[in-house]
Amino acid sequence: MAKKINFTPEELEKLNGVLRASGSMNAAVGTPAMDQLAKALMLPLREAILSGNILDGIFEQIQVGETNSTVEFPLDIITPGTENDYVAWSVPKQGYIPQRTVEADFVMVPTYAIANAIDWALKFARDARWDIVGRCMEVYRAGFVKKMNDDGFHTILASAVDRNIVVCDSDANPGQFTKRLVSLGKTVMRRNGGGNSTSINRRKLTDLYTSPEAIEDMRNWNVDQVDEVTRREIYLADDGQLNRIFSVNLHAVDEFGEGQEYQLYAQNQLGVTMPANKVELLLGLDLSQSNSFVMPIRSQLETFPDPQLHRQQRAGVYGWQEQGFAALDNRNGVLLAI
Repeated sequence: MAKKINFTPEELEKLNGVLRASGSMNAAVGTPAMDQLAKALMLPLREAILSGNILDGIFEQIQVGETNSTVEFPLDIITPGTENDYVAWSVPKQGYIPQRTVEADFVMVPTYAIANAIDWALKFARDARWDIVGRCMEVYRAGFVKKMNDDGFHTILASAVDRNIVVCDSDANPGQFTKRLVSLGKTVMRRNGGGNSTSINRRKLTDLYTSPEAIEDMRNWNVDQVDEVTRREIYLADDGQLNRIFSVNLHAVDEFGEGQEYQLYAQNQLGVTMPANKVELLLGLDLSQSNSFVMPIRSQLETFPDPQLHRQQRAGVYGWQEQGFAALDNRNGVLLAI
């Protein structure tokens, strides 16, 4: 859930004065006020953007210097001696499909800028209509969050697709989420994670991202699948869902599911072929270590007032930030199907 932006009464009263001044028909008054408003909102917006994305807990955010020309990750800091056992993926530019980025003995992760803008009528600012201006800022923030979510999951999906493994429970009906599927996913991650039983960095399934419909299947688990105690826990759980099965965390993501955005991306852009009689894709990840999914941030969100809007009796802001996404080890992800 996105973090709500809260202000003290004193801060709110000051902002009300600035907002009213930004709606002035006199540009000499309105323009400086808009500049103050943009600066006042910048830090809360940064915090709200980072807290509102569904990538929380997946990507490690790494602040890099704005003067650095490249962001490099030496391979030997990930799993020494296994440089040829995995493939890294990253988003090369805004709007591009993720691609392999391994070069020699290091991975070079490109960063790119994303931007957004929003505006509103000056009369709303003159009346201190925070309900309208606040909603505009939510839309402005949501544009950044949506872009970050998509690029992050596109990178992870491309990395998982590269393994050419799709785990499924062949005995289950199409679209049916079962306990056996989770067990199969854990086994496949272990068998294909490299190393042996005593390896320190051996991969394991810790988190499963799936559609809300698949999670809802648990409500219909019969006594031949789970005992009555577990059935009661499902009944009493928030939204009727268990949060964990076999030590695997479950995450319901709206963009997953039959005909939904991330599944269509995997099928149409990445060329995933669904197993026979299966209709939904799930994504399994190993998040036990923060050494695979990285998000280098070159510059945090910067927001500026748009002075060109005043002649149209409008006010608004625009801004940009620069970051990148990379999956440094494709063994940390696997696709499942139901």
